Amino acid sequence: MSADAGEASADAEDLYVRLKVYEGRAAATSGVGKDLVNEPMIRHWCEAMGDTNAAYAGPDAIAPPTMLQAWTMGGLSGHSDRSGAHDELFALLDGAGYTSVVATDCEQEYLRPLRPGNRITFDAVIESVSPRKTTRLGTGHFVTTRMDVRADGELAGTHRFRILKYTPAATYARTVAHPPADTHPRADTHPPAVAAKQKPRRPRPVINRDNAGFWDGVARHQLLIQRCGACGTLRFPWLPGCGGCGSAEWDTVEAGGEGTVHSYVVMHHPPFPAFDPPYAVGLIELAEGVRMVSNVVGVPYDKVRIGMPVRLEFQRVDEDLELPVFRSLEESTG
Repeated sequence: MSADAGEASADAEDLYVRLKVYEGRAAATSGVGKDLVNEPMIRHWCEAMGDTNAAYAGPDAIAPPTMLQAWTMGGLSGHSDRSGAHDELFALLDGAGYTSVVATDCEQEYLRPLRPGNRITFDAVIESVSPRKTTRLGTGHFVTTRMDVRADGELAGTHRFRILKYTPAATYARTVAHPPADTHPRADTHPPAVAAKQKPRRPRPVINRDNAGFWDGVARHQLLIQRCGACGTLRFPWLPGCGGCGSAEWDTVEAGGEGTVHSYVVMHHPPFPAFDPPYAVGLIELAEGVRMVSNVVGVPYDKVRIGMPVRLEFQRVDEDLELPVFRSLEESTG
C-alpha cells in the first residue's frame, strides 16, 4: 500500500469514527404535531391516493396508516423543537465531500389506529450510520433515522427513514481525471478507477414479490394492471391486496396503451449522470382508469400539457433495461 493510500484509508476510518458518535443522538425531542388528526387532511390524502376504503370516512373514521409521518411534518416553518444533531451530522458529511442526498427507503410499523382528535407527539433518533458504501449513484454513507409516533401519549407507530449522503459517480470521474494540482486523491471522495470508465446507467427498479409480475410483463412489452379477484377493481401501482374490499386475490389485464397526461413536472435538478435534464415526468391516466408515473417523450419538455393524448411504448435505456414511457400523439412544434 502506498503512503497516499494509507493516509486516505486512515482519513476514511477517522471520519467513520466521528460519524458513529451520532448514533443514538436525538434528532427531535418531544415534538408536537401542528394539527390534531382531522377529517379534512384524511380526505385530501385519500383523494390524492385514490383510496376509497370506507374505513377512512364517516363518524368512526380512522386515518390511513400510511399517513403516520404526515402528522409529524413541520411544513415550511418547520419545528422549533428539532435537535441540532441531525444538522451537525449532515454538515460533517458535506465537509467530507458527500454533498448529494437521496432517499433510499422507509419502514413503518403500525401499532394502533389514529382517529380524528388525536394529538400527535413524537421523538426521533439517529439510529445508525453505515460504513462507507459504493453504489451506482456514487459513494457515501447511509443514515437511518427512527421516529416513534404517539397518539394522546400512546405509542401508535414507528417510522424509519433511510437516506444516502454521497458524492455522485460523475463527480468522482471528473476528480480522478483532473485532480487538484496540490492535493492527493482521497479514498473517501474517490471510487475505484474503473468507475471513471463506465457509462452511467439508470438506477435499477426495485423488484420484489409484490411487483415481479409487472416487470415480467414489461419484459414481454405488456403493461399489466392488477384486477381484484373479488370485486374486479383495477389498481396501479401493484399492491398485495385490494384497497376497495381487502381481498388478496387478483389477476391482471393488459392495458391498451392509450392515455392522457393528468399532471406533470419538469425535472431540472438534481442532475444525475444517467439522466439529461430538463425532462418531463407525467402522471398518466390510462384509458382503463388507473394512473401511473412515467416519462413523456416525443415532444419538447416545455410543450407537455395537461390533457395531452399519449400512447405507450417501451424504451430501451441500456443493454438490459427497458421501461414503459408515453409518447405524445400531438405533432411536435419544437
